[in-house]
Amino acid sequence: MLGASHVGAVPGGLPVRAVAGTILDASPHLLVLGGDGGEVRVPMTQATAVWHGGREGPDALRPGRRAIVRTADGLGADRVWVDIVRVMGTVVRCGRDAVEVDMGPHRGRAHVVVPPNVLGRVLVRHPRLEPGYLIDVICVASPDGPRAARPGTAQPGYRADQSPAADPSAPVPNEVRGTATWFGSGDVALAYPAVDPEGNAGGCHGAPSACLPLPYVSLGSELSVRNDCTDRVACVPVTECGCVAARFCDRCVECGTSPRGRVVELAPVAFAGLGGDLAAGCFNVTVGGVVPGLEG
Repeated sequence: MLGASHVGAVPGGLPVRAVAGTILDASPHLLVLGGDGGEVRVPMTQATAVWHGGREGPDALRPGRRAIVRTADGLGADRVWVDIVRVMGTVVRCGRDAVEVDMGPHRGRAHVVVPPNVLGRVLVRHPRLEPGYLIDVICVASPDGPRAARPGTAQPGYRADQSPAADPSAPVPNEVRGTATWFGSGDVALAYPAVDPEGNAGGCHGAPSACLPLPYVSLGSELSVRNDCTDRVACVPVTECGCVAARFCDRCVECGTSPRGRVVELAPVAFAGLGGDLAAGCFNVTVGGVVPGLEG
């Protein structure tokens, strides 16, 4: 699918734009992406950074691969992520070179290959690769399934079914600060850990409570999402219950240290369009300005 995300620029700044699609052609000066919406041509420069499991060059831009492109000035490519995917959830089984992960009721299971040259890096930040513990890895898509490239976060020290929850008597602020991560392969979408489970609001029954107090919203609501590291803002619709994000009581340290807890998961194009680095996996976020959707 071909798509784009436009976000508001900081005062006096330049717009950021992100697009995604299948690589049709690439040269040192031009990248051509294709999808359901047609072709998009993005200028390339010597400063364009390409990721394909690590720091790569133009050779990674092969036709048939999927790319997400961020243009720092609205025109030329700033960064390109090739075949990047993310797997996060609860470890179900571990083998010598692979991990099976339950990604929650909306996303099913994933069989993640962990190459020997990556295993050490993963174990540094995920020392308990055993059933029942959480895992979050940035991967490269392959015919055999996702191949781990780097950890997406440090592993929480508790089991997935023992994640801490916010004090139910704690006040819920109008704006919530914490961590934004990304999921899936879509364009403009958002998973939120506190979708109301009552009535027709669309929440997950039995979903865990987040580790910070969050206001309930319904599917279809729009949230104002600000990347605190770039000061860029977008309104993004809530499309999914972020029940997996609720289990991660961690922090982002992209620009200072965020408060503990994942507030939103964004689709990759929306995440990159707000100035996020998909390989880094998170940015410090402020979420507020709820625009109501369907109420139960």
